[in-house]
Amino acid sequence: MAAEAHPGEQAMQATSENWMYPPEEGWTWDQVKELDVPFDWELVDGKIVVRGATTWWHDRVRNRLAFQLMKAERPPYSTEVERPTEFDDHNIPRPDIVVFDKTGIDIRTMSCTPVGCVVLAIEVVSPGSRKMDRFLKPAMYAEAGIAHYWRVERGENDIPVVHQLWIETDSGVMVPRPDRPIHTGKLTTVVPFPVDIDLPSLIEM
Repeated sequence: MAAEAHPGEQAMQATSENWMYPPEEGWTWDQVKELDVPFDWELVDGKIVVRGATTWWHDRVRNRLAFQLMKAERPPYSTEVERPTEFDDHNIPRPDIVVFDKTGIDIRTMSCTPVGCVVLAIEVVSPGSRKMDRFLKPAMYAEAGIAHYWRVERGENDIPVVHQLWIETDSGVMVPRPDRPIHTGKLTTVVPFPVDIDLPSLIEM
């Protein structure tokens, strides 16, 4: 006979007092989605991971890059900024930008973007997110089946540099695209749809 759950286990919710003490099996999205704390966070392996404060450069590049993608997108794709993306009950990261296939989903009512429809995840690197964005996030996104990943770094004269990666079929890991792995000056690609973005313009005043 299966052991009975602890009487309070099912009802346990993350709060501003207990969020740093997850249950043994980790928090689930249902337990944390109403969490009210004065910082941005995401759920990784059942733990609340605090997202550090971002810089003006980070937010400017993220917002303008998303805008350029929105202008270029074509059906069935849509672009969104910093929305929770549901990998499973214990993993709900928040990529800086996602491009997803909106076929068959109701974007007016969903709280999380289903990972199965995400075709591209983008992270804009901050000083406090280098390890996550360069190593942990590509592995997470590859494991979840997101086919394409862009990492945006702060280059010379503050101009964004875009590193374009994709899942290699044989290994199942994120690797640089063989045709043009690094974009400087201009981002030109056909994945997931044709875009041609002047990178210096992303930080123009």
